[in-house]
Amino acid sequence: MLLNAIRAVLVGLAISGLAGAAEDITFERVYGPEVPGRYKHPAAIEELANGDLYLVYYGGEGEYEGDTAVFGARKRAGENSWPAPRVVADTPFTGDGNAVVWQAPDGLVWLFYVCRFGETWSTSRIKAKVSRDGAETWSDSLLLTLEPGTMVRNRPIVLSNGEYLLPIYHETGEDTEKTGADTTSLFLRYNSKTKKWTETGRIRSPKGNLQPGVVELEPGHLIAYCRRAGDYLPTTKGYIVRSESRDYGQTWAEGIDSKFPNPNAAIDFLKLRNGHLLLVYNNSMSDRTPLTAAISVDGDQSYAASRDIVSGPGDFGYPYAIQSRDGKIHLVYTSDERTVVNHAVFEEGAILRRK
Repeated sequence: MLLNAIRAVLVGLAISGLAGAAEDITFERVYGPEVPGRYKHPAAIEELANGDLYLVYYGGEGEYEGDTAVFGARKRAGENSWPAPRVVADTPFTGDGNAVVWQAPDGLVWLFYVCRFGETWSTSRIKAKVSRDGAETWSDSLLLTLEPGTMVRNRPIVLSNGEYLLPIYHETGEDTEKTGADTTSLFLRYNSKTKKWTETGRIRSPKGNLQPGVVELEPGHLIAYCRRAGDYLPTTKGYIVRSESRDYGQTWAEGIDSKFPNPNAAIDFLKLRNGHLLLVYNNSMSDRTPLTAAISVDGDQSYAASRDIVSGPGDFGYPYAIQSRDGKIHLVYTSDERTVVNHAVFEEGAILRRK
């Protein structure tokens, strides 16, 4: 009897501990296959100047279906639910892809997205729209790149010299199941005076890399982490690619393998307001699970604190994180074979406590 009672207490404490651990991260299923655009991938989120959250993704019947369009939705400050999404970009007779929404310091809201002109993503270019009324209405589209295979994935950052730096990449290859070894990451630089975007140098690595996330550690000193290129076969040599720049991102060192595994899947890299760095990635070389967040408090020297945000069977891909004005981290990602958009919210302490 006494032994059973002790076991009951221990089980109760364990369950209580798990419940307490879960309470510091809130999860929300934003949209699933029941919402128009059954295929939903990847998602991006922004907190607008008025406190509203704005979310975008591209959806349709499938990744390579010609009917794909960019959908957007606004969760107004103080509201608890997301309204039905609406189409905000739809290029006739072509497939639209990866979308990024971002509000610049001058209040202008940018919508960057991909337009695929052929059978594979290596035929894509980057397009953009702008909003002058807080993402209530959008301009006509403009073409940002002309080179086939140029694509966007992560948010811009504002450099210490006032310029914007938009992470993009150049994808090569005609195989939908792998990218070429000459796939490279690069950036578009925006001059707010001339209103022009210009390309920077590229991050080159032996096996190729794409979808960079970038932070500025000190004026002019930038770090980028990139998704590895290649195929999706099981491997023991699949890592996130890392590179540095010392000239505000104009030129980049050769990309090298970091210590972080990567299953040829998107990552996100964010500098928090206190200077700490947040890296979100799939902690596996072959699967998009678990989805892990790691924090560096020493300027990218180490990542002693990490935590699996979500794990288990399935796919949890394309993380995209922002820090809202209240200090909370908002993380969106897709799951269920790219049919569900999820939204997790947590404080930095939820990761640091797992040190």
